[in-house]
Amino acid sequence: MMKPTPRALYIELRRRFNGANNGDIFLSVRDAARALNVSKDTAHAAFRDLIARGFIRLTEGGHLGPSGIGKAAKWALEEEPTRDGKPATKSFMRWQAEKQNPVRISRTPRPEISDGDSVNGASGGSTVRDFRTLSANSAASLSG
Repeated sequence: MMKPTPRALYIELRRRFNGANNGDIFLSVRDAARALNVSKDTAHAAFRDLIARGFIRLTEGGHLGPSGIGKAAKWALEEEPTRDGKPATKSFMRWQAEKQNPVRISRTPRPEISDGDSVNGASGGSTVRDFRTLSANSAASLSG
């Protein structure tokens, strides 16, 4: 299952796709962070997640242009053929979740009896009085 931020980023990339610009979809990490209302680090992690799962591919990295003005990264959706005629790879269909290792119990086992508890009615230092077992004289002295 994918987290909400990568899903929203995919929708944003898909929204910028016009049918003929696959491979030339411009979206920088900063613009994605603004569009999704998240931090740059969260947007960057969402890009990494989509790449790892095979939904998008970086066709040209962001860089400074010859005039010193930054150029945003170009992206391709893996489910559509690219602008230069390359067929869709659909690599997301081959993605498999990593198998998780079972959680090992590395803590000390819980003791069966804790201090101050009684087991099966045996007195073991319990501070709670059971008034049902008091004699009539003891009960009268407590109430009066």
